[in-house]
Amino acid sequence: SVFAAGSRAAIPLLFGVTAGVLALHLLAAGNAAAAEAPHKVVTIEGVTEYRLDNGLRVLTVPDAGADTVTVHITYLVGSRQEGYGEKGMAHLLEHMLFKGSPRHPDLKREFAARGARWNGTTAYDRTNYFETMPASDANLDWALGMEADRMVNSFIAKADLESEMTVVRNEFEMGENDPGAVLFQRTLQLAYAWHNYGHPVIGARSDIENVPIARLQAFYRTWYQPDNALLIIGGRFEAAHALERVQQYFAPIPRPARALPALYTEEPAQDGARTVTLRRSGEAPIVSALYRIPAGGDPDYPALDVLVSVLGNTPSGRLHRALVKKGLANYTWGSERALHDPGFASFGAGLPKGASVDAARDALIAELEGIGRHPVRAEEVRRAKTELLNDFDKAQRDTRALVRALSEFAAIGDWRLFYLYRDRLRAVSVADVQRVALAYLKPANRVLGVFLPTRHPERAQIPPPPDRAQALSGYRGGEALGAGEAFDPTPANLEARVIRRTLTNGIRVALLPKKTRGHTVVARLWLHWGDELSMTGRVTACSLAGSMLARGTRRHSRAELSDAFERLNATVAVGGDGARLEVPAAGVADALRLVAETLQEPAFPPDEFEALRRALLTGVEEQRSDPGAIASLQLSRHLSPYPKGHPYYTETIDEDVAQLKAATVAGAQSCYRDLLGATGADFAAVGEFDPDTLARQLEVLFGGWKNPHPYER
Repeated sequence: SVFAAGSRAAIPLLFGVTAGVLALHLLAAGNAAAAEAPHKVVTIEGVTEYRLDNGLRVLTVPDAGADTVTVHITYLVGSRQEGYGEKGMAHLLEHMLFKGSPRHPDLKREFAARGARWNGTTAYDRTNYFETMPASDANLDWALGMEADRMVNSFIAKADLESEMTVVRNEFEMGENDPGAVLFQRTLQLAYAWHNYGHPVIGARSDIENVPIARLQAFYRTWYQPDNALLIIGGRFEAAHALERVQQYFAPIPRPARALPALYTEEPAQDGARTVTLRRSGEAPIVSALYRIPAGGDPDYPALDVLVSVLGNTPSGRLHRALVKKGLANYTWGSERALHDPGFASFGAGLPKGASVDAARDALIAELEGIGRHPVRAEEVRRAKTELLNDFDKAQRDTRALVRALSEFAAIGDWRLFYLYRDRLRAVSVADVQRVALAYLKPANRVLGVFLPTRHPERAQIPPPPDRAQALSGYRGGEALGAGEAFDPTPANLEARVIRRTLTNGIRVALLPKKTRGHTVVARLWLHWGDELSMTGRVTACSLAGSMLARGTRRHSRAELSDAFERLNATVAVGGDGARLEVPAAGVADALRLVAETLQEPAFPPDEFEALRRALLTGVEEQRSDPGAIASLQLSRHLSPYPKGHPYYTETIDEDVAQLKAATVAGAQSCYRDLLGATGADFAAVGEFDPDTLARQLEVLFGGWKNPHPYER
């Protein structure tokens, strides 16, 4: 969440830093030469770690092809470190650091002046702050100096706490209005009777409202120190200059004399199935099941990651097939949290209004705990590993995503676990996935919405966090990812590099061949179809038609399409407005063929249409008790007073429900058949490709696809 400083007429009393430390900061430029320079620790696949004598760890993640620089600082403190009466303090402190410091009293204004995208987030094991700005020495210098200053000199004033407390309390109340979020938190509280993972990161209302400023200041002085922080610099920058500035701004901060508090609470093995029933305002039932699992750095964790994907993936996962395909639920999920200490995996399903909760609950448990009877198959493991490894590959191609990922693995125990985890994931076998399923997805380790007593509890023994130093000893990782070219994105340079074509049916093509990080190609096709008259009275049908395009073609089912794109490591979105595609250069031709098939050969399978319609109905019904959705709807109806049936008319909830209930697959097919085509469309691509080859392929794939009905804006 984003919270910025307001105007400040006077600077209040400082705390969390001695006068001597403040003097060091103010004289940092003069004293930088006397401070110890950052010393190199290790380089893995292009990421280099340095350390300062005061304990600060620094990572450099250079990307010469980027046009921005990101400064990201992670403090290894989250809700796990909070004490009695302090629930929510880590998150509250995150807000307070945007209230400024003596040298930066109005951070919001300073961020805006530099065109920065900035934020801060709090989690179980860490709090982070980051800003992404146009790449320049001046912006980098400012960001490093600002982060060093607010590390120990932030105001943390009582007046700011009194005002910011109400903001955090509003966030808390928003979460309380979400039944799914509350149900999840109740299951966590039953899963963790002793450990702080059972407490919500947002905190407890009483602690948010009543925490004394002195406790918040003491929390800040303890945890916001260089020996508890990881600074990451990513994007386009000159490494030597960046390290000089790190030395200038951070080295004068002394290593604190205090030792970090030791945390030693361990959650004992659960001794029987636990149940929670939540009764509160809402529209659609939800069933869920939560299981405790090892810490994120455990060698078995990649196998658990694969298992969660095998069960929870949409549309190929077991839960989707067992509940959504059979009409018991509108959607299913599976997720897990890789945490510093033993964490959890969560599964569940959202049900249609009036559906049988018992039937959905029984089907959910049968799939989760029935792997002994229905073992994991090699194809399921292959598909899940492909998808998960693709996520690692995509993160490495996107510097900002890589910076975020390194920060999260640092919170687990060490940033190098990002690469070790990936290597372990590559080695996961079918037997590994089967073994962890039997070890942890068992009734004695389950928290559910129904109580199921057992006479003879079968406990799941959760191993302690692994020896990370031993696991990482001598680890050097693999080959560094290929870097993109340095590119000046000015209009003049863009125009000089862009190659334009026009296809037979009038598609306007703009191609920009250039080297990219990870040899990636990004493409977008914009379709233009229909007019005011042809769309009148058909908005729901045409919207459903667009949503159905990616749900199966005459040659491939929805799951087969998804699997095919994953094999190409392609990120794809297809709908009535066209398609978006990001894919490694080697797979661009195959990916475009699949996109063309998806757009031009939709099968409109009836079962997928019904699943889509049910999910949309549930989403609309849930708006009835959502104040934000109701306010947005009423505002739209007020500002856009088009007549009923017009394409821009905003339907009421009752009208939306009636339209969805009356919708048919034939109506969606009719809209597609009557209106959709690529006449006069726009296509753009950037990345590593041969423009002539790509233009010829576009002509073959799309040049003959024409609108059945003329488009008019």
